[in-house]
Amino acid sequence: MMSANQLTLSGAFNISLEMNIFQVQQGDETLRNSIIESYQPFIKKVVSKVCNRFIDQTMDEFSVGLVAFNEAINQYQKGQGSKFLTFADMVIRRRIIDFIRKESRQMRHIYLDQTKPSDENTMEESFIEQQAAIDHFEEQRRINERMEQIESYQLLLLEYGITFDVLSKHCPKHADARENAKVSAKRLVERKELVSYLKKKKQLPIKDLLQFVSCSRKTIERNRKYIIALSLIYIGGFSALKSYIEPELETV
Repeated sequence: MMSANQLTLSGAFNISLEMNIFQVQQGDETLRNSIIESYQPFIKKVVSKVCNRFIDQTMDEFSVGLVAFNEAINQYQKGQGSKFLTFADMVIRRRIIDFIRKESRQMRHIYLDQTKPSDENTMEESFIEQQAAIDHFEEQRRINERMEQIESYQLLLLEYGITFDVLSKHCPKHADARENAKVSAKRLVERKELVSYLKKKKQLPIKDLLQFVSCSRKTIERNRKYIIALSLIYIGGFSALKSYIEPELETV
């Protein structure tokens, strides 16, 4: 059984971290503990980056990160298009963002429940300060919600072998082509049988989709990854991203 130090050097012996993860999933709990111990600096780095401040092992955020890393070990699958640490990074970020959102809501209730002072001027100043704090937490909540949706969307894309880098390369250059792709995605998600095919096969149902659009097969095939990505925004219910996919003119 490898120690934590040996795990850190596993690449030198051509033993990938992914292989170790799959071994853990087969029930090797000793190896699980060794991996978690070895990658605590990685966990702390990711958590600190999300929180935008230094996080040490004594903080609640670090504990959330540990749990998320263990969750990533359990959920990682072969052929999902990313290395384990990339996947773990995203899982940790999602859990930390969720934790921050909950903390922000609690802080909002604290401000609302505070006793108002008796002095009128002090009361007015206190109200303004409290309202500013509430507005700040609401804005932070919206930011965190968008971040969480982006992280979730990124994970969903990976199931289809699409990364943000790949998506940027497959984005149509012309505005009319992008609009046609938006409409194609909307037509797809309006039909349960097409959505079912996409989810099951992880492929675009081009033949069936052509019945509902006027684009050529060549056009659909050329932009298939982009259309899949747009469709997944609808399917995943990512409301914060829908402004990017609503077509201006449905001319397809």
